[in-house]
Amino acid sequence: MFWSSPAPWTTGDIPPQHGRTAVVTGATSGLGLETARALVRAGARVVLAVRDTTAGEEIARELGGAASVHRLDLADLTSVRECAASIDGPVDVLVNNAGVMALPRARTTDGFEMQLAVNFLGHFALTGLLADRITDRVVTLSSQMHRLGRIDLDDLNFERRRYERWAAYCQSKLACLMFAYELEHRFVAAGSRLRSTAAHPGFASTNLQGRTESFQDTVVGLATRVVAQPAAAGALPTLFAATVTDLPGGAYIGPDGFAEGRGNPRPVGSSAASHDRRVQRALWERAEELTKVGFPM
Repeated sequence: MFWSSPAPWTTGDIPPQHGRTAVVTGATSGLGLETARALVRAGARVVLAVRDTTAGEEIARELGGAASVHRLDLADLTSVRECAASIDGPVDVLVNNAGVMALPRARTTDGFEMQLAVNFLGHFALTGLLADRITDRVVTLSSQMHRLGRIDLDDLNFERRRYERWAAYCQSKLACLMFAYELEHRFVAAGSRLRSTAAHPGFASTNLQGRTESFQDTVVGLATRVVAQPAAAGALPTLFAATVTDLPGGAYIGPDGFAEGRGNPRPVGSSAASHDRRVQRALWERAEELTKVGFPM
């Protein structure tokens, strides 16, 4: 099989993407930027779905005529709806990449806990709104931290329980992975040829590591400088999940090195909790209720 090859998988192995369109969220820095760059180099047209459109326009100029910018604030469902409506034509690949990590307690304009909203609910809504235009696959970013996550269906938004930034982050990343798995289950049940895959970058150096607004920024920043792999390497699992032709739906891609921190992209396992079908279905239903977005299947 393609993932058993001893040779490293690089951006040079991306199949030709000419004539294909990819939407990449959070494409102004880090993993999203590296994903967009690689897809453009492979011939794709890339929609940069970003909150900072000034930075997005700078990236678009760098990437040339193959990139366009659409404003997307995942913390605002009105913005998510406007972004989806502004994207014309078919979308071959949707890459749900944007994210935040370990933020202080904050609420979105819709009243959601910020990390759940940006990492999961906003992407859930965007996927649903674009679902009838997607022609190949959806790739959703998770994290090794999903293994520490717990889905509290009765209090997803930390309205009653004490807020803890890392618990909220881990819950959001487990939710992302469960969404990817449940989406694949629904594609299969509908007899669809579409695929849902997921990926995690290992320990990659991105701007996520300096946003906790606490002493942890210093600690995590030091660890990042010492052991993290570059963002371009961290983007390889995403690119693998987004482009490998014979990758089956439901695959979860991560690095093959020690503790999946770095290395060659390949299918990896995930926590038992991530495969709980009852919770997958209930989480989906709760997300539909919160976002008021359904899926045409």
